[in-house]
Amino acid sequence: MNRNSFLSIAVFLFSIFGVNAQDYVEITEIQRLKLLEKPANGVSVVLDTDTYNEIDDQFALVYALLSKESFDLEAVYAAPFSNSRADEPGQGMELSYEEILRILDKMDIDPQGFAFKGSVNYLSKDLKPESSAATTDLIQRAMKHTPDNPLYVVPVGAITNIANAILLKPEITQNIVVIWLGGHAHDWPDTEEFNMRQDKAAANVILDSGVPFVQYPCMGVVSSFYTTVPEMEKNLKGFNETSEYLLEIFKEYREDHFGWSKVLWDMTAVAYLINRDWTPSQLVHVPRVSEFGTYSFDNNRHLMRVVYHINRDRIMRDFFTKLQKLE
Repeated sequence: MNRNSFLSIAVFLFSIFGVNAQDYVEITEIQRLKLLEKPANGVSVVLDTDTYNEIDDQFALVYALLSKESFDLEAVYAAPFSNSRADEPGQGMELSYEEILRILDKMDIDPQGFAFKGSVNYLSKDLKPESSAATTDLIQRAMKHTPDNPLYVVPVGAITNIANAILLKPEITQNIVVIWLGGHAHDWPDTEEFNMRQDKAAANVILDSGVPFVQYPCMGVVSSFYTTVPEMEKNLKGFNETSEYLLEIFKEYREDHFGWSKVLWDMTAVAYLINRDWTPSQLVHVPRVSEFGTYSFDNNRHLMRVVYHINRDRIMRDFFTKLQKLE
């Protein structure tokens, strides 16, 4: 894509977004590819999570908190969700925030200045952004970073908070790398995955914005990251309050454990920042999400990374080892 074509698309996109195209700072493909290189140890990270939606978010949050040798987790944002556990996205966000506080309390971490509430609605069709404590914090943190020292943003729920922050402050796209657990594999028949289908408008904002982007597809890739009650009991029971809590919510997730395994989806996105070799990825042209719940592809669009394999055993071993050492 030449520069004139890129700028024409930028003008169109940001006229829709409700901000001025001249406010957008263009990222070249070379800059984007550099930001998609292997992250160094000690990078700054924020986690965006619909923590009460399921049980994998709690595992992901604990894993992130236990991985200080690899990165600095600076903040956690509560993401909206709606399902059988929450009638409205705002209620889902509030429940997620409360669950974040429970995890932090068990790990003796002060939530002040660390945990933030996010959006109460999904992104509207007119792409009018919603400001929240999470978007304010993300923007402030991102603007303190640079393309040479980016902020890594790890959303593992609906990507609403991140899209809102980009719409409110497009300049942050040059200072962040987004690592999202969402959608299905690009060769999957559809992409009606929970995180993506809740807020397709937000997903397309991310895909269109040019922000350096890494995708962890669910079905077809992360769906191999499963575990069982016997494995959880062997490696979590009796070590500490946090491990006991994770074991409790894992076993309570389903009454019938016979022949049952459970995917802990969200932990894999955290693993990208610990050892990228555990979740190898490839460069592809960024797709869009259609209203019919499918991807549409255009090889003239910019590049992103998509993960194609999960080394399940290495990630689990790392997680169990760290959690068992927690006092």
